[in-house]
Amino acid sequence: MIGLQIGKTVFRAPEVEQPEAPEETILSTKKLSFWYGEKRALDGISMEIPVRQVTAIIGPSGCGKSTYLRCFNRMNELIPGSNFDGAVEYRGRDINDGRVDPVSIRRQIGMVFQKPNPFPKSIYDNIVFGAKVNGMSADMDELVETSLRKAALWDEVKNDLKQSGLALSGGQQQRLCIARALAVEPEVILMDEPCSALDPIATTRIEDLIRTLRETYTIVIVTHNMQQAARVSDKTAFFTVGESGGGELVEFDDTQRLFTTPSDPRTEAYITGRFG
Repeated sequence: MIGLQIGKTVFRAPEVEQPEAPEETILSTKKLSFWYGEKRALDGISMEIPVRQVTAIIGPSGCGKSTYLRCFNRMNELIPGSNFDGAVEYRGRDINDGRVDPVSIRRQIGMVFQKPNPFPKSIYDNIVFGAKVNGMSADMDELVETSLRKAALWDEVKNDLKQSGLALSGGQQQRLCIARALAVEPEVILMDEPCSALDPIATTRIEDLIRTLRETYTIVIVTHNMQQAARVSDKTAFFTVGESGGGELVEFDDTQRLFTTPSDPRTEAYITGRFG
């Protein structure tokens, strides 16, 4: 409170609540629609994803969650017959602009898939593969250790770096894949149901890792597990299948608010188990 004194009288200005600073957007879509051949997968989705937060995408099967995720690093364009309309932006630039190199986009926006997919190489070579392909000149030994530490895997494998990545447990393989993604120094990590093939203990480790990584990276995670979304995310988007047959965005809000006081009855019906 600011005070102004005149003589013995002090006049105090009333407290004014300061508005919250606007969140910085790193990824966004504008009226994004997507088709596989003639089948519509997404229908006009506009959404802004904030930097260095975890954004979860939930919704019933077939509502386009994974399709939406893959739009952010242009993986869908590898599928014959696919097509889209609208815009996908990374830091304000349309990533589908013909002048944008998709390889560069995939370096900045990494991907972790539903099923762990380490290369049939050593743990060491799994980490350095992307760095070498991208022409990075880092100290490779240091890069391997740093990446594995970030993925909370170093202490478990530091004495077995020549071992095949395929010899690790499922949870370790998924953390290896996360370390591999981190090695090329992305800003964003996309995760497509990264725990669906893992047991509860491995799932807990991945969730703990996500909470740690959010301090440095922007994470967008697709999950069918609403409890997981509530545990790890800052914001949640709820998708459903619209009348066109394509996925549409019903609601996007702070996670706590969406799960406790959703604004759309369809969201409430889904999170309370009445459909989906």
